[in-house]
Amino acid sequence: MSTTSQRVPLRPVPPSPFVRIVMRPITRVLNPLMRKLAGRRHVRMAAEIRHVGRRSGRGYVTPAGARVSGDVAVIPLTFGNQSDWSKNVRAAGGCSIRVDGQEYAADAPEFLDRGAVGPLLAAAFSPVERAGFRLLGIKQYLRLHVVPAGQAG
Repeated sequence: MSTTSQRVPLRPVPPSPFVRIVMRPITRVLNPLMRKLAGRRHVRMAAEIRHVGRRSGRGYVTPAGARVSGDVAVIPLTFGNQSDWSKNVRAAGGCSIRVDGQEYAADAPEFLDRGAVGPLLAAAFSPVERAGFRLLGIKQYLRLHVVPAGQAG
């Protein structure tokens, strides 16, 4: 990971009004269930993101809609890049991810706008999922380099 990504301030990208008003309250109710299902085999809608608090040093688990394509994971930032978990991943320079039952070590976090991530989105998500991202007003995505756990060195 380049040290530049830690020193360059990240332009805040907030969630869309729809996500703020409608999705956030629903998420508070659904997250406990999603935490139990996230990352499991055949549960494609949610991955398990394990990260360390940038101030507390405490370990956290957050469900998110991640996909892996080759050696890259992409995560739509439904709640923008100011969410605690995305700030934690950026500060730590990585995290671990469980997607569809497979564990990965992830590093080199990079926040990309919709235009820059287009080909990766097309490889990792279906047309219906990508349309959903547009409807939700998702403007930014987190890209990470991933290595299957056990192969990380």
